[in-house]
Amino acid sequence: MGMTVTEKILAAHCSREYIEPGELIDAQVDIVLGNDITAPIAISEFKALGLKNVFNKKGVILVSDHFTPNKDIKSAQQVKILREFAREFEIYHFYDVGRVGVEHALLPELGIVGPGMLIIGADSHTCTYGALGAFSTGVGSTDMAAAMATGKAWFKVPKSMKFIYEGILNRYVTGKDLILHTIGDIGVDGALYSAMEFTGNVIKGLSIEGRLTMANMAIEAGGKNGIIEVDENTIHFLQGRYKNPYIVYKSDADASYNNIIDYDVSKIEPLIACPHSPDNVKEARESGVRIDQVVIGSCTNGRIEDLRLAAEIIKGKKVHGDVRLIIIPATQNVYKQALKEGLLEIFIDAEGAVSAPTCGPCLGGHMGILAEGERCLATTNRNFVGRMGHPMSEVYLANPAVSAASAVKGMICHPDELR
Repeated sequence: MGMTVTEKILAAHCSREYIEPGELIDAQVDIVLGNDITAPIAISEFKALGLKNVFNKKGVILVSDHFTPNKDIKSAQQVKILREFAREFEIYHFYDVGRVGVEHALLPELGIVGPGMLIIGADSHTCTYGALGAFSTGVGSTDMAAAMATGKAWFKVPKSMKFIYEGILNRYVTGKDLILHTIGDIGVDGALYSAMEFTGNVIKGLSIEGRLTMANMAIEAGGKNGIIEVDENTIHFLQGRYKNPYIVYKSDADASYNNIIDYDVSKIEPLIACPHSPDNVKEARESGVRIDQVVIGSCTNGRIEDLRLAAEIIKGKKVHGDVRLIIIPATQNVYKQALKEGLLEIFIDAEGAVSAPTCGPCLGGHMGILAEGERCLATTNRNFVGRMGHPMSEVYLANPAVSAASAVKGMICHPDELR
């Protein structure tokens, strides 16, 4: 019996020739990631054990992105813990204000993550890096602490599900719509503790940004990880960026899948996820819900492709008088590129507000908290109760084109409705 790409990566990292779903393994990790919310807990556990060294000074990544710049004393204290730990243990990859970006956009951009790696992070959206052919998944802060010391983590080998996307994408349909459609189809627990393998001709033609968006939201379907096999697009993205040698793993023809689901993307329109779950999916043109705020950014859709798409829609227009538009480039490089291309000028001329890179409002942190009864349309990944502020507020999820168009119209709409 053959193995899937996920199984092959896990097998290689526990020095096994063959593994199968359900087995418990102890695997060597390549990267351990933490941020300013989760890493302080791990650091506390690490120090409580009296540990003197991390397993690899370049293998521990600390990114202070959730409350950047610090919004209050508590968040400042959190980042101070990271900063002091990084100094004490000579952590090579520590990112603070001025260098920081939203972690799951920053690491691929800097060439820190690549194919065949095993990556764990004390953040559930660590599954993003599967877009580059890595096994990456979120863990708890105590698992992070142990891995920082030993370079190892234990896993139950996940079963695999294959999602095949064929057909021709409709106008304004992006990777965000493909993953929302998938989550809407199978539910938020439809891929529980499964490896979600995305494939098909549509995936092959999808940009790396689109692939990162899809892998990022695998966790919203309950997935252990999302993964896309390395192809020419991946290799092109890695050139000049990822400097380490790597192994490309591909699923065997006789690999076993718990489920295989085919989608005809020509039937998919721009979508929204309505409160209070990512699987409450409807077509954007069916909505007409009035909104108070639009956020374009996050680890899901804050890359340069996303900002270009939003700017294309909003250029020469004004944000509706009842709407606050907040644009958050995911990294400093994205910010700089958007500045060079005149995208930030487009947003500002439209009376949008542009922020420094931060997770910010996505988790109800800062830079766009909702009051009671307010509604926000966001390019983020979660819309649970109270996710972006008051428990009586509402969050809708969409792609950057739908979000930009809705900011102009003052209600959720299909971009074509602005014509």
